[in-house]
Amino acid sequence: MPSPTLFMKMTDMLQELGATSSRREKIQRLSIFLKGLDEQEVRAAVLLMSGLASSQRDRGALEVKGRILQRVLYSTSQTTLEEPELTIVGVYDQLRRAASIFGAGSRSRKEAIISALLSHASEVEREYIVRMVLGELRVGLAEGLLLEAISKAAGVERELVRRAYTLIGDLGETARLALKERREGLMRVGVRLFEPVSPMLADTAPDLESVFRMHPERTIFEYKLDGARVQIHRQGEHVEVFSRRLSRITPSLPDIVDLVLRSLHVQEAIVEGEVVAVDEAGRPMPFQELMRRFRRTGDVQEAIRRVPVRLFLFDILYLSGKVVLDLPLSERRRILEEVCAKELLAPMLLTDKLSEAEEFFDRSIREGHEGLVAKAPDARYTPGWRGKGWLKVKKAETLDVVIVAADRGSGRRHRWLSNYHLAVRDSETGDLLEVGKTFKGLTDEEFEYMTARLQSLKIMDDGYTVKVKPEIVLEVAYDEVQMSPHYRSGYALRFARIKRIREDKSAGEIDTVEKVKELYEAIFRRKARPRCSDRRV
Repeated sequence: MPSPTLFMKMTDMLQELGATSSRREKIQRLSIFLKGLDEQEVRAAVLLMSGLASSQRDRGALEVKGRILQRVLYSTSQTTLEEPELTIVGVYDQLRRAASIFGAGSRSRKEAIISALLSHASEVEREYIVRMVLGELRVGLAEGLLLEAISKAAGVERELVRRAYTLIGDLGETARLALKERREGLMRVGVRLFEPVSPMLADTAPDLESVFRMHPERTIFEYKLDGARVQIHRQGEHVEVFSRRLSRITPSLPDIVDLVLRSLHVQEAIVEGEVVAVDEAGRPMPFQELMRRFRRTGDVQEAIRRVPVRLFLFDILYLSGKVVLDLPLSERRRILEEVCAKELLAPMLLTDKLSEAEEFFDRSIREGHEGLVAKAPDARYTPGWRGKGWLKVKKAETLDVVIVAADRGSGRRHRWLSNYHLAVRDSETGDLLEVGKTFKGLTDEEFEYMTARLQSLKIMDDGYTVKVKPEIVLEVAYDEVQMSPHYRSGYALRFARIKRIREDKSAGEIDTVEKVKELYEAIFRRKARPRCSDRRV
């Protein structure tokens, strides 16, 4: 029996990858490394390199970041050389063990496991374990590159590896299957009940006119709902609900389970939709209220009373033993309409007229939703991929904010300061108050420019976050203002993204926290306001 592969062998390879900018060279070196591992080591290595301590299906949160991790590092001393050397599977098992701990005292127990692991590691191994815990390997291993390396190592088509991954939802298991069973094993991968499929994603269109340029024929429009994406599996009386990230959330949604049993008129199916928090009149409530409902682990019935939800279904992937995701959307929608109650269906419009689409968009906004999703009628369901087949069109607000700090990027952004801390001004005190972070919206050239600018404005640098003089103003779009205990402003911008670098504006001209508050209050002209007592949910 071969000896277990040492973790140091993987860190040596990662150092080599970090030293080359050639994508082809990275794929070549990584594929050679993977071919030298046994099947359990392949799974562990790929998951560690992809920044996960578990698979997508069973992702655990390490919750050991920033200052907490620094404390672990400073308090951990290395043991003597007589200690056993770390192996790839051993490191993975310990991180997975830490990720599986929840509840009271979980943080200290996670820290203890990581501290013990670091005490047996060399200096280089410690560095890479920390990067893996933070999910910031910073050697340019994007998901697409890993898939190509797995494909090359196994000698199978990249598209076959990609399809298997989207259906399995576990990059490490996909790699193990590809290298062990090759093409035959990957070909057997399919949709199975109670094994969630990575959701198809929508690209963004700036406006409805753009939609009709990209979808020249008639287009299916659906409400862009401000809720949580769910995938529901049913077999007889057994129903399971999975989140967008493929986590099982059935215990939080017994009311949805009951609804599916009553209103989905088929014994075997996988359907997709959105769960939206609503008030007594059925008006949608802010997304934040729904998240309070999802986080509730005890007294679920009280949570149901305080935050009722509504289910909107918009797709079907599997029906009575037959996979239907490869059918055109128009056919999948027809099937869905036949097997579920009408009141469960997401509102839909099929049209080639801009005026009708605009009226439907306005109706969606008036009813408290975010806009529309435009779907090509002939679009097949492509798990885990974002493309022009689905396009979301939202009514975005913008604010002028100033950068007060920036984090170092990860992955392909590891060379740049690319996660910007955004602040507005308190008009009474003049203080700058943070309202969120973003790295979205800039080109590589703009990241290069911004990094140089920010470094010239540096006030303090802790190795990860650089605090800067507040001089660079950005115009940012966002989906919604939320209340947030994490920021002194009390608010956070949901899904902020950069529209423009406002070279024409100074920090004295940015928007105020009072305006942010007004924008938050304006939400309740079209959405239901949560009751104060609901804050405990």
